[in-house]
Amino acid sequence: MRQGKPGLFRKLGVIRVLVTRPEPDATRTAQALTEAGYEPVVLPLSETVPIEGAVLPAITADAVAVTSANALHFAPLALLEPLLSMPLFAVGPRTAEVARQAGFSDVREGPGDAVRLGDVLPAHIRTVLYLCGRVRRPEFERDLGARNVTVSAVETYDTRKCMPSPEEARLILGAWPVDAALLYSAFSAEAFLRLKESVPDLLGDARCFALSPRIAQSAGLHAFAPTQPNEEALLALLAARASPRG
Repeated sequence: MRQGKPGLFRKLGVIRVLVTRPEPDATRTAQALTEAGYEPVVLPLSETVPIEGAVLPAITADAVAVTSANALHFAPLALLEPLLSMPLFAVGPRTAEVARQAGFSDVREGPGDAVRLGDVLPAHIRTVLYLCGRVRRPEFERDLGARNVTVSAVETYDTRKCMPSPEEARLILGAWPVDAALLYSAFSAEAFLRLKESVPDLLGDARCFALSPRIAQSAGLHAFAPTQPNEEALLALLAARASPRG
């Protein structure tokens, strides 16, 4: 777990941003924040792990769909190899890029929202192989079902809560309060609320920025949320709304 820089002094005007998403994405987000002039503090509140023994179903599918890059990161090569020549529909640009890096040659990029990914599927697609996580929202599968598209889910990873003790949190957060917190899932939103209660002096005044309104609502949390559920929009909202505590 990557630690923040507790130091005795902080630069005036520098916004400290808590990154709660799991690795390896947390490090990528922290790098983007550093380049934008923020001070990131990485404290993952969930972790993603591979599901052992994931296998393809005995069906003939017309296409592959992916709503999270983690589904590709954690999929074994032997599972992906038979699929590489099939059209793959990715939820957004980052997932599309990961799919290309994995070897898929026909990658179609979606609108960045899993709920609307079904809108880009051509009418002739009737059976979809869905690479996904064990913990996921039902909207994508529900939407395709309503379109009479058969969805066969292949779970390649799981998501688990990762709750640090108050002592561990203080070691990572350092001496200065956090100005803003980035929340990427209902798991992290719920964990953040509990953690805030245990270290209120460091997290109590942090402004929350959730990837979507649903994430904030799931925990009963007041948070800013972008109109598009992607990190680019989230960081743009952070730039517009966050301010240092001095």
